[in-house]
Amino acid sequence: MGRIAAASLVGTAIEFFDFFVYGTAAALVLGPLFFPTFSPVAGTLAAFGTFAVGFVSRPLGSIVFGHVGDRYGRRPVLFASLLLTGCATVAVGCVPTYETLGVAAPVLLLVLRFLQGLGLGGEWGGAVLLTAEHAPERRRALWASFPQIGPAVGFLLANGVMLALTAGLSDAEFRSWGWRVPFWAAGLLAAAGLALRSSLAETPQFEKLAAEGRQANAPLAEVVRGHWRLVLLTAGALAVGYAVFYTVSTWALAYGTERLGVSSTVMLICVMAAVAIKGALTPFVAMLGDRYGRRTMCLVGCAASALWMFPMVALLHTARPLLMFLGFLGSMLSFITMFAVVAAYLPELYEPRVRCTGAAVGYNLAGVLGGALTPIVATAVSDGRSGPPWGVAAYLTVVALVSLACFALLPETLPARAEKREPESVPA
Repeated sequence: MGRIAAASLVGTAIEFFDFFVYGTAAALVLGPLFFPTFSPVAGTLAAFGTFAVGFVSRPLGSIVFGHVGDRYGRRPVLFASLLLTGCATVAVGCVPTYETLGVAAPVLLLVLRFLQGLGLGGEWGGAVLLTAEHAPERRRALWASFPQIGPAVGFLLANGVMLALTAGLSDAEFRSWGWRVPFWAAGLLAAAGLALRSSLAETPQFEKLAAEGRQANAPLAEVVRGHWRLVLLTAGALAVGYAVFYTVSTWALAYGTERLGVSSTVMLICVMAAVAIKGALTPFVAMLGDRYGRRTMCLVGCAASALWMFPMVALLHTARPLLMFLGFLGSMLSFITMFAVVAAYLPELYEPRVRCTGAAVGYNLAGVLGGALTPIVATAVSDGRSGPPWGVAAYLTVVALVSLACFALLPETLPARAEKREPESVPA
């Protein structure tokens, strides 16, 4: 289990490095380089628009790779998704700017960002199922939480590289070529991840399905026909996690540097410190999910998010590093209370023959609802006001309440508690 968990963690860390480095670049530099004819706010919005495309393509990636995972095995998904995302990320670092290519430059960004999202949409389902389906039942949330640490590691790597570059290069050098370095580094990371995953075995549950010839021929059709309500509920439930995370990790960077005049270095350090603590606490929170229930932890995290958004915005607006960090930390703790257990929760909600498709589609559809729109909406509602951007806090609070309602409609899957339910009350 240690080797399997490590390989899943490293793979998701590499894929999310690729994904997050684009978000950081969108907040710091892509607007003026690829949309120079726009105003500063409009350029940021346009850059976040290309950022959002990666989320839109993630559900499509979960459909494509989910079909592979349910039909041919979880293991092939891990290789194909990592290869696609790595190649697309390296290509982003090679795209000439608007000054060289004109309108073709942002169009190429859109295409490559779409391919990034396509690969990441398959990565989560493959990595999580490989770990969850190998894990012992009573420790499933703990072991399945290791792929959930990957996003934190990827974020820290992406922003650590960006922080070193912004600190070590002049502004002209960073805008000229420095911002491209993390994208080029993605190629080396992807190669290392592929080598690490080459020794992994297929999961026992899929091997049993294959031996009995019970794989789904059309997993998406089965999910739509028999689990559509579950997909919508899981997407709505997880939307708040995406909204909170990308508010802190993407929108807050742009808001702090452009509106509050805080240096990008200070903003990155504040966000990175909060994300580092979140990543370190992930397995410990997952252990609580093994003890008290997946749904219970998700409800607590949602409620905490709804209560914390206005204090977080107020602390951000002070522009004082310690207070901003505390605001970000509270947000990350509410986030991980939910997302530490969802890697065990979502697969348990779906039957094994359609699990890769169902869990991944629900998870990545939540990314569209919560992650793709949030930086755009937050930038729009915070423009042109001198006081704290309360509209951002109100928006996030509403999203949290909607997610809370969705989680309330889902069943508990913790084995000790699920056994007490009537059989017909638990989804297949």
